[in-house]
Amino acid sequence: MKPDCLKKTNVLFICMGNICRSPTADAVFRHLVKIEGLENEILVDSAGTHAYHIGNPPDKRAQKTALNRGYHMHDLRARAVEIKDFEYFDYILAMDNDNLAILQQRCPAQHKHKIGLFMKFSSDKNHNKEVADPYYGGHQGFEIVLDMVEEASKGLLKHICKHKTQFQNTH
Repeated sequence: MKPDCLKKTNVLFICMGNICRSPTADAVFRHLVKIEGLENEILVDSAGTHAYHIGNPPDKRAQKTALNRGYHMHDLRARAVEIKDFEYFDYILAMDNDNLAILQQRCPAQHKHKIGLFMKFSSDKNHNKEVADPYYGGHQGFEIVLDMVEEASKGLLKHICKHKTQFQNTH
C-alpha cells in the first residue's frame, strides 16, 4: 500500500441531481488540476444524492455558462452517490446543507470525516457557505454558481497541495 503522500487524492462533488452544481465543480476543479499538472495526483468526480438524471449530461445552461469561461463538461454524465464512494473518495463535498445532511445519514461512521461543505474552501468570507441550486432560475444563477465554484476550487486545491506537502515533510 502506498503511503498517503504518494496516494492519489480523490475528490467527489455532490449536489441533488448531478446536472448543475456538482458537474460545474467537477469541470472547474479538473481544469485547475490540469493547469497545475496534477492529473496523476488528483482524481475528480461528481454525483447526486438523488437519481433523477442518471446518465444525462449536465444542464445545457450550466454547460453554456461553463464553456463561456473555458470549462468543458460535455463528457460528464449524472450518477447517484453509491455506498462505495464513501470509502473511495478522500473529500466528499456537498454544495448545500440539505445534501450534506443526506450524505451524513448515508455515510458509514468510519468515513464521516471525509464529508463537508465545498464552500468552506472559499477565501471569500462574504459568500454563503452553500452553493444555491440555479435549476429553477435564470442565467444569472448559473453565473453565480460558477463564480462561487471557481473561488472554492482554488482554495480546495491549495488545501490539498498543502496537506500532501506537510505529510511528505513529516515522513
